[in-house]
Amino acid sequence: MFKSILVPIDLADTDLAKPAIATAATLSQTWSGTIRLLNVLPMTPVMLAEYVPADFDEQQRQTSEEALAIVARESGIEEARISSVVRQGGIYHEILEEAAHMKADLIVMTSHRPAMRTYFLGSNAGHVVRYAKCSVLVVRH
Repeated sequence: MFKSILVPIDLADTDLAKPAIATAATLSQTWSGTIRLLNVLPMTPVMLAEYVPADFDEQQRQTSEEALAIVARESGIEEARISSVVRQGGIYHEILEEAAHMKADLIVMTSHRPAMRTYFLGSNAGHVVRYAKCSVLVVRH
């Protein structure tokens, strides 16, 4: 049923992602599926571009790729069933784009318990739930 699972991860808080990774691992093992870890880097604001090195975006991407590789190794999921990718742009937009690109059957993501402000303003998880073309499982932390 869930052969292709996408797990977005915020590398600033990898502990928050652990429940989502564990859930995805269990589901992927049940259906002999694969997992793709995703990290989304924000775009460098134009007004800051002159103050950062020319290769700043590439450095960020490389650092994120290395960090995702560590998360993948530490997940305990066999190497043949897990991959990772780094995208740059708006968080929920890039999650939806990657899900479409890989033809994901399921997106598993972690979300903090809702605060009053997220009920009115929405969150990345909320946007993904509303607009994803595949099933979405939100694991509360």
